[in-house]
Amino acid sequence: MSHDGIHPEPTSFLRKHVFSVDHKVIAKQFMWFGLVWLLIGGLMAMMIRWQLANPGEPFPVLGKLLWPHTEGVISPDVYNMLFSMHGTIMIFLGLTPLLIGAWGNYCIPLMIGARDMIFPTLNMLSFWTVVAGGAVGFYSLFVPLGALEAGWTGYPPLSSTVGTQGSGETLWAVAVFLIGASSIMGGINYITTIVRLRAPGMTWGRMPLTVWGLFFTAVLNVLFLPVIGSAMLLLILDRVFGTQFYVAATFSSGGGGDPILYQHLFWIFGHPEVYILILPAWGIVGDLLSFYARKPAFGYRVTVGAMFAVTVLSALVYGHHMFTTGLSAMLGESFMLLTMIISVPGEILFFNWLHTIWKGSLRMTTAMCFSLGVIFVFGLGGLTGLYLATISTDIFLHDTYFVVGHFHLTMAASALFGAFAGLYHWMPKMFGRFLDERLGLLHFWTTIVPLTIVFCTMFVSGYAGMPRRYADPTSAPYVAELQGLNTITSIAAFILGAAQLLFAYNFIKSRWWGKKCTEDNPWQVGTLEWTIPSPAPHYNFKEIPTVVTGPHEFSHPALGPDRDWISQTEPLPGTSPEPSSPAAPGAPVTA
Repeated sequence: MSHDGIHPEPTSFLRKHVFSVDHKVIAKQFMWFGLVWLLIGGLMAMMIRWQLANPGEPFPVLGKLLWPHTEGVISPDVYNMLFSMHGTIMIFLGLTPLLIGAWGNYCIPLMIGARDMIFPTLNMLSFWTVVAGGAVGFYSLFVPLGALEAGWTGYPPLSSTVGTQGSGETLWAVAVFLIGASSIMGGINYITTIVRLRAPGMTWGRMPLTVWGLFFTAVLNVLFLPVIGSAMLLLILDRVFGTQFYVAATFSSGGGGDPILYQHLFWIFGHPEVYILILPAWGIVGDLLSFYARKPAFGYRVTVGAMFAVTVLSALVYGHHMFTTGLSAMLGESFMLLTMIISVPGEILFFNWLHTIWKGSLRMTTAMCFSLGVIFVFGLGGLTGLYLATISTDIFLHDTYFVVGHFHLTMAASALFGAFAGLYHWMPKMFGRFLDERLGLLHFWTTIVPLTIVFCTMFVSGYAGMPRRYADPTSAPYVAELQGLNTITSIAAFILGAAQLLFAYNFIKSRWWGKKCTEDNPWQVGTLEWTIPSPAPHYNFKEIPTVVTGPHEFSHPALGPDRDWISQTEPLPGTSPEPSSPAAPGAPVTA
């Protein structure tokens, strides 16, 4: 490393593109990894919806190739495997690498004025650890008796050797353990980088909301991923070495464990996981709404406070997933009350977003459309969550398709839309080329319309009593009457899946042949990543910038009529810059 803190640029192919320690390269690796797994998980979703709309009929094209022994028909055990692995893949191998791995790695150093992550080698190891987890999970699809069949939550006794034979379940637990280890490494890196490497003048009150969202996510990762890691470790011990941590204590078996222990461990992590994925999307949306409405983010400090409140409260509400397990009534009421309380900061965020766009000079780019889409789907999902937070209604709706609709809107759709918004916004910074805006807008509308139909029809079928995880919904007379609704849901899901092929075409075409970004700041925004060339050089900043303003200085009266934005490195006209001092010890010299 040279005397000024700039890493020399690597020369070998392996160090430049494979085992790189450059946060920007690692971000791209996480992005490609997440996109590939989203494709695999999305294909599984199409198989699930085909089975629900056409039970007993062979899946077209791939069915006979994958399941020749059943003539391409999805059998109940294969269906169990599909929905179990779909959930695991989309959360742990799709959204987590795409939203947290890619945007966390790419945005944090660039937006706080650092040259790299504080622990570059640990950063590289975090990526290759998640690759190892993905490899183990992928291998589990091909072992005798198949992969995980106990649902993505893996509840014992279904996930015990009594409930699931073969090694698929064990490999799933190993994969989740490795993915969790990767996220812990990333979380430590994110937190330390933000605390130690902020540029001079980049106070906590001047950080972009994207960085705040990733910071809170990293805190939750470091605190709660060890909990699911311990749950997976105990499950592996039960399955491989015959321990009885999750074997119910009975006179006949002599077991001394409790299967409900697993649910406590899983949901202590599992509910913060909802916010682990949604907080980065909230941060991205908070920034992008301001950027494309050409207005300061309304209630910046209140927004940060609301995100902090959600981070704290997310650790205290997990029990609403367990109302039907026999929790004491008093404990259940406590979890219900806390869950109601956590909706308050969510509502504050929602109204702050609406205030940001109110009377703004909206630039309806694709990134802005997906940001507005986050508001819409999160609003739908959040409102329906109130019914699941209330004990009396949750007992009726628990394990119905109402839960599936709520979960996908609140976390999956919101997180995915946030990732898409970030990709359309930072594509020129990352690759030096724009995504096609016309294809992007077509992608948005062909995504949000069928997505709304898919998950809102699930509310109707769930309220009517349709359970989750039925391979053949026509097998029960009271559910068979809902088959028409099932068919509508599946048709909309197929359209939704096809729309993502449009995005794949746009992304691949634009990555190599798209319109080149010829200016450093095409969106005319003030955050630090747009003060350097696009794509960013390997050292990010030749000189560490000094920050003198906030990230959302739009339409300020001091700017006059000819300009509606100012960079974080420029003082407002008519003001003298504050004396610069490092935001943290050692901030000017980055590693």
